[in-house]
Amino acid sequence: MAQQQPGVPAGPKARTAPLAPPVSDAPETPDAPGPAGAAGAPPAPASALADTVLDRLTAAYPPAADPGRAARTAAYLRGVAPFLGIPAPRRRELSRAVLYGTPRPAEADCAAIALRCWRLPEREYHYFAVDFLRRHVHRCSSGLLPVVRHLVVTTSWWDTVDALAAHVAGGLVAADPALAAAMDEWIEDDDLWVARTALLHQLRFKDATDTGRLFGYCLRRAGHRDFFVRKAVGWCLREYAKTDPAAVRAFVDAHRAELSPLSVREALKHL
Repeated sequence: MAQQQPGVPAGPKARTAPLAPPVSDAPETPDAPGPAGAAGAPPAPASALADTVLDRLTAAYPPAADPGRAARTAAYLRGVAPFLGIPAPRRRELSRAVLYGTPRPAEADCAAIALRCWRLPEREYHYFAVDFLRRHVHRCSSGLLPVVRHLVVTTSWWDTVDALAAHVAGGLVAADPALAAAMDEWIEDDDLWVARTALLHQLRFKDATDTGRLFGYCLRRAGHRDFFVRKAVGWCLREYAKTDPAAVRAFVDAHRAELSPLSVREALKHL
């Protein structure tokens, strides 16, 4: 997840990455990370699978740590969390070994693994949780959404939030369109990362995009003062432009005065 993204100043050469390619459209000029945590975390369900995975994970990752790489990666991500400094290929190998022979998870297992990983300070454990949810979101229902929200608002930064938005929140909404009502609430949220998640949750929907929500959300947050929200407005429009460029061009032309210059630039980048 922590990879050089389009429009981001060059960071240290050593970075971590997820098991799958990131979706993150990292900022051009990142500000300080968001709040370190949020009160009222959902309780982690009892899960024998989570017990096994966390035991293996906390035994496998630390011996592969590289303190120098950890310091450089933490600096690149503006100190959002400490890192172990495990190179991406090695982390992928270790994660596969941790999961080798484990059964397919139920929703409770997914929730337990994610919440317990998030309690650990090092960012690599959070990446493991995000990758696990991405892989198994199709096994989960709307009951996972409170867990997703907790992950979004806790130790918040784009490197986890964007994948949670596009692959996990988006996956849940795609499977259960009634959850779009929750996104209608999230877009109004005072927490910028929750609003960003609502903006980005349709990022992979293509022809299935609800354009009324897409354009409505962009207008609702067009004047937001935070870089990450303005960037997300432009990014979700730019992504939908791959499906319907004329619609995005018409929307931007009609609302250019309301949209920030950053949002307009991002929306029209490839048009």
